[in-house]
Amino acid sequence: MPIYIQLLTLTADGRERVYRDPQSIVNAQDSIHIQGVQLLGQYAVLGDYDYVNIVEARDNETIAVFSLYLGVRVGAHVTTLPTIPVGRFEALEEEQSPELETGVQLRVPGGGQAV
Repeated sequence: MPIYIQLLTLTADGRERVYRDPQSIVNAQDSIHIQGVQLLGQYAVLGDYDYVNIVEARDNETIAVFSLYLGVRVGAHVTTLPTIPVGRFEALEEEQSPELETGVQLRVPGGGQAV
């Protein structure tokens, strides 16, 4: 199943909830039961985001529903990022080695063509 990274930024209400009850974010996430979604990890972080989740979900539609419910229950803005395992790039590279192309062709004076 696909893996997604969720970046959570608490709203003012969410910050107040977590301040009053630090377990509220864990409890909120535990209360969301959507078939095909499994929370693999949750981390509080410093910087632009307050929490990072690693989630396994059946597909984009399923994670979208989970993200919506999570944002409402926790009081957070949720950015969800699909992941691509690095090993897939290596496998694709072995299958096909496409030439990198900019998609832009330039005409060189004198009738030649440069890419």
